[in-house]
Formats: sequence, structure tokens, C-alpha cells
Amino acid sequence: MTVRGNVPSAELAANFAAVTCRLCGSSSLSSVVDLGATPPCELFLTAGQLDEPETTYPLHLRVCTECWLAQIPPLITPEETFTEYAYFSSYSTSWVEHAKGYVEDVIDRLRPGFVVEVASNDGYLLRHVVDREVRCLGIEPSANVGAAARERGVPTLTEFLSPEVGQRVRAEHGPADVVVANNVYAHIPDVVGFTQGLRALVADDGWVSIELQHLLTLVELNQYDTIYHEHFQYYSVASARRALASGGLALVDVELLPTHGGSIRLWARPVEVGAPESAAVGEVIAREEAAGLLDISGYGEFAARVAKVRRDLLGFLVQAAAEGRSVVGYGAPGKGNTLLNHCGIRPDLLAYTVDRNPYKHGRFTPGVRIPILPPERIAEDRPDFVLVLPWNLKGELVEQLSYVRDWGGRLVFPIPSLEVM
Repeated sequence: MTVRGNVPSAELAANFAAVTCRLCGSSSLSSVVDLGATPPCELFLTAGQLDEPETTYPLHLRVCTECWLAQIPPLITPEETFTEYAYFSSYSTSWVEHAKGYVEDVIDRLRPGFVVEVASNDGYLLRHVVDREVRCLGIEPSANVGAAARERGVPTLTEFLSPEVGQRVRAEHGPADVVVANNVYAHIPDVVGFTQGLRALVADDGWVSIELQHLLTLVELNQYDTIYHEHFQYYSVASARRALASGGLALVDVELLPTHGGSIRLWARPVEVGAPESAAVGEVIAREEAAGLLDISGYGEFAARVAKVRRDLLGFLVQAAAEGRSVVGYGAPGKGNTLLNHCGIRPDLLAYTVDRNPYKHGRFTPGVRIPILPPERIAEDRPDFVLVLPWNLKGELVEQLSYVRDWGGRLVFPIPSLEVM
């Protein structure tokens, strides 16, 4: 189902009533939180587009009460979002270091001869594989981001992964000993087809490593701004295990990671290997069950907590404006655009935001149209408050923004609850 433009509410409700779970096909979808309608979060506007209309799409998270996959309707396609992409992974220092540590561990422990990363972005991870002189290939759908990877010396194929692409890559390059898929498993509406593509890439005795945000921390820590249109689904370990099985992969281990506010790293192998599940898989699923994520009880209060985040942040910004205090933003991540649009924050409350990515400079955030400037602007203007939108990088950014203390400025983190440092 694809919806474009403004659709009458009755028709829209009828369309949604027909939506089925993209993993198990059930029509038993229960509402978790409705964030209204927003533009796609990575479609940053140029100055010339400010007088043009923007199309918005409903942003309504539901959970399947059969397989417990949390999901939003696929109202946009990956091609609309990822053909040209504004996110470059290498602008996060901590994320690059995280990737380097992962590569060192995998190469030393598994000794792969060939590594493939799906959604390899600008080579933030595979550049470390290149440094270790291990053969590798990135599969990246965004032409502009893939070009940046090739400039770094990372072989990169511009493609969306499908079973056919996976089979073609395997035929041309051989099977991969390790297939990496970081923060992409949520970005594809065809869960089964994408998983089959992973299986096509990996050697029959190889490993598939997937990192993604954990639904448990999303719900428990009010991380609702990570709900946006390019994230089609949100996984518990239980639902991820079922998704992997749909494409011929068996979950064998899981790690809990601090990245992105709380992530999981799934280790899977072809079902033919017959590898047993680790104790960690059962332990994490037991935690999910105790939190109510495998029945409807764990979702009941989430919408109310989301509403409180909105009220608290708006109350702070309105009070700061009334007192004549200046507030600017730091970062222009996709998640920030969910927050800004849900809260209705416009330049009268947030004068501008800054970002390290030059691609975004001179552009405007979708929907609320906050100007995006280079980071140096903060030191020039010396604002009273800096609202940090990529809160998941708190440790890294508290250090980067320590200079704000020089003039008595303070950092503001909106999630999991309002914190003024």
C-alpha cells in the first residue's frame, strides 16, 4: 500500500484496517503510539524549496500481536529515501571507533577471507577491513554516499540488496565469510526478501552480524524519536529470531550494546549449520517477556510517556523564549526531525541547529524548517542553551560541547526525559 498526498481520514482508516503484518501476514495489529504526520526525516530542504509544499505521511507505530514485530505502514519506498542520502556515518567519531573495535574483534576471532557489508554507507566500517588487508565489498544503495566510500578506497557496489543481488554478488565475488548489516534491518519493508539476500551472500558455514536498535530500550527509555518513515520495523530479539528464520538464517547469539541508546547485535548462521543458541538469546527474550513486549501489556503506557516528553520540552522552550533566553540545536539527525515535528518546534523556539556534515549546511529540516548551520556558529553566538538532538551520542557530545560552559551556556537533552546540564 502506498499513500500519497492528503487522504480523507475515513479512507485512510479503511486502508490501515487492511494492513497486515509484513513478517507473518497477520491482520492483528495493535496501536502503540500515533505521532501524527511528518515528512520523510532525511529530505532536508534547500532554500529554493522553502516556498514549495511538502508531502507528509502518517507516523503510527503498531505491533503485531501474533509475531510481536513492531512496525509502521510502508508509506514510502526505500528508493525514495536512500537513492541520495544525507547521513554519512563517518561524522560520528564514536561510531567510527565502535566499528573499528568490531572489525578488530571479528578479524582476530573469525579470520574471514572475505567480508561484505550491506548498507555500508561511506565506508566507516569497511575502511578498517581494508586497513587489515582483508578482501571486502560494500553494498550501498545511496549513490552519493557510496561514492564517498570509494574515494576512501572501499570497494562499493551501488545496489539495494535483494535475493537476486545477493546471488549475483556471490557468483561474481564468492560467498562471504562474514556479512555485516548495521542499522539497516529496520530500513527495509520486505523483511523476508532482504533476509534471503543476506543468506545468498553468506557462505554455507559463514556468519551474519546485524546491529539494530532494541525495541526494549525504545519503549522503556521513551526513545520515540527513532520512529520515522525509513525505519519500517522495530525488533525485539524474539521478533528478530523469527525474521531471520524466514530467510534461512538461525539466530545463535546476541549481544547488548550501548550504541544508539541501546542496541542489539545479532549473530546468525545458515540454518544448515545447525549451531545451538547461546544462553544469552534466552536471557534477553526472557527480559523482553518480563517487560510485556511479547504481549500487549508492555505497550500501554508508552504513548502517555511520549506525550510527557513533548509537554516538558515545549514547556522549557516556551519559558526560555518568554525570558529572552537564546536556544539553538546541535545536530540534524533523522530522529531529531521526528522530535521537532511531533513537538511543533519552529525557529521562534529554536533559532537554528548545527551539524558536522557539510551536506546539510544551508539546508533546512523537513517540516518545521529549522536552518542548519556549521558547528562553529555556536561559539560565535554563545547561546544560553544548546538542545542536543542526537542524544544517543551524549558521552561524545558532552565532551565536544564542553566549550559551551565558557560563557555559562547549558546543554539540554530531551530524551529519555528532559535534562538541563
